[in-house]
Amino acid sequence: MLSTVDPAAELSTTAAEVLEHVDAAVAAYPEVPIARVRVEVAGIPRTLLLKLEGRSPWRSIKGRTALGLVRSIAPRMASRDVTVVESTSGNLGVALSAICRDLGLPFVAVVDLKQSPVIQAAIEANGARLEVVRTPAAATTHLLDRLDRVRKLVAEIPGAVWPNQYENDANRHVHETWTAPEIDRQVGGEAQAVFVAVSTGGTLAGLAAHFRRARPATRLVAVDVEGSTVFGGVPGGRVLTGIGASRRSTFLTRAECDDLVYVREAAAIAACHVLRADTGIAVGGSSGAVVAGALDHLAAHPGLTTAVCVCADLGENYARTVYDPDWLAPLRLTDDPGLLRSRLRGARFHHAEPDTGQESTP
Repeated sequence: MLSTVDPAAELSTTAAEVLEHVDAAVAAYPEVPIARVRVEVAGIPRTLLLKLEGRSPWRSIKGRTALGLVRSIAPRMASRDVTVVESTSGNLGVALSAICRDLGLPFVAVVDLKQSPVIQAAIEANGARLEVVRTPAAATTHLLDRLDRVRKLVAEIPGAVWPNQYENDANRHVHETWTAPEIDRQVGGEAQAVFVAVSTGGTLAGLAAHFRRARPATRLVAVDVEGSTVFGGVPGGRVLTGIGASRRSTFLTRAECDDLVYVREAAAIAACHVLRADTGIAVGGSSGAVVAGALDHLAAHPGLTTAVCVCADLGENYARTVYDPDWLAPLRLTDDPGLLRSRLRGARFHHAEPDTGQESTP
């Protein structure tokens, strides 16, 4: 499933142990549930199938990415003296720190000041070292500054290995061979479109590769936020993490997506609050953007009645950001779902099928 290592390659004992650990983790990984949510858009009843990746080990879709990345760098691990270094806006750092902890490998997470304090605490609790890049909040270079710091650390730390989620094809491959087939098994031909947030672009590129072969009629829709330059353009200030980037994607071009929806961050945040109020499902900011983007797209396409929204994580990591009234106030946003509905075409969600382990509080 995740094989990106030449089986004929001569591996060190450490590398073989890493591969064995990753394969066992993949085998034990549960199927992530889908919640079926009804909503009326442009006067037409629609169904959103929320793929709740937060109900998985390490609580986000980045658990899959992390396993793929670690497997890909196993051949470079000649001994336990390796230190793994990676830039992360949050969830990948949690997953990598947990995997490295279990393998007895030091991990350095390069983060910036936009990152959720809850996620930073989780990374540190796994024994990782946080390297904080103090780019001003209003700047548009958070990712670029993190990457500069990673390159310096890799040059300075003996035995440093950088998985490089931004350019390592293992990022795309894991979602093509694992995430996409799982979604396909769960929804079959029912879903007419799949909506995915873009940042590195690996998740959508992997899903697109699978669905182009297996279900070519299924539309792949990229969801990005204003100010992001994943597909080019002029960078702008952004507050949400886990979606958007200040550089082009290595894995994805506009031509590989059937459609691209840009979402205002205020609408993404509104979707988080309204969805939680109506269904009890609290999702993270990037997932809120996916839901808001799906509503916009469905309004313009009356023939689309059923769509998958890939929700990267849950709201638990965002209690001090997206769900915090004090954090919302400078953005001139309220946490009142009734007032926020206006940003979502007055949408009201109905949780038609309970998902397992439902949580209503971030």
